[in-house]
Amino acid sequence: MSEPKHVAIVGATGAVGEEMLLCLEQRNFPVGKLTLLASARSAGKRIPFRGEEIVVQELTHDSFAGVDIALFSAGGGISKEFGPSAAAAGAVVIDNSSAFRMDEGVPLVVPEINPAAAKDHPKGIIANPNCTTIISLMALAPLHEKFGLKAIIASSYQAVSGSGAQGIVELEEQVKAIATGQPFEPRVYPRQIAFNVIPQVDSFTENGYTKEELKMLNEGRKILGHDDLKVSCTCVRVPVYRSHSVSITAVFEKPIDVEAARAAYAGKPGIQVVDDPENKVFPVPLDTTGKDDCLVGRIRKNLVLDNALDLWVVGDQVRKGAALNAVQIAEIL
Repeated sequence: MSEPKHVAIVGATGAVGEEMLLCLEQRNFPVGKLTLLASARSAGKRIPFRGEEIVVQELTHDSFAGVDIALFSAGGGISKEFGPSAAAAGAVVIDNSSAFRMDEGVPLVVPEINPAAAKDHPKGIIANPNCTTIISLMALAPLHEKFGLKAIIASSYQAVSGSGAQGIVELEEQVKAIATGQPFEPRVYPRQIAFNVIPQVDSFTENGYTKEELKMLNEGRKILGHDDLKVSCTCVRVPVYRSHSVSITAVFEKPIDVEAARAAYAGKPGIQVVDDPENKVFPVPLDTTGKDDCLVGRIRKNLVLDNALDLWVVGDQVRKGAALNAVQIAEIL
């Protein structure tokens, strides 16, 4: 892409919005004009971009005149209300919320996995998948391509930044309170997050799974074009600032071993094998924070199931799980 584009960011003052700006700048995206949109309370704030200061404007239904690409990261309610207005004005909406992901007329895209899907967006909207789904599929898609993925059993270890800036603040405040013997009351999470783990991400559904856990099933099927994929997932919030980790047992149609799996990753963009346990080399969240690529390690044969491997995959959910993935979709356009 070389033709300059008029790009708008909805939710420009949030953590993902700020990361979108960083990705646009670092990747030399051809931004001809930049419009930054947020709530009325953020209007007037100045944000630097490529040596200039861009004034944040209040988001309205009339904010999208002349916009080519609108990157949304302000929550599902905002996306549902303003996304169609942006599309009606002629912009292609790339939405980071869950508002449109399962809409049949909206492609759900991870550029390294199903880039062609981004070209067919009849409603003018393209959805960014859930961050945990993206990170998991970055490790699974190269194996699915060669061995045919049948089922996933996964447990996630999700950083507090997945809850936005307020999640980080809550962790910091609780650690300080505990260190100084001060009382505190959890606000963002249902239980104490400092020095603890919470087996709930998003709200529970009738079948006992949370909405976050079911996203891995429903979104994974859509992205891979695999309606028969079976998924069981447990999502856990952990006291890590940024970058999610996922432990995955993957079951395949064809026989698979460790060396064949490592070979399947060779040359695949966005995923790196970091796997030398004898020398304490394996991915941890700090390895991916602020980085583009996801890392996979602890690759080993599952001792219970046939044609199955166990994997450990880590990725920055603010970046590849959200902002970077959206900008990569924009690059396809």
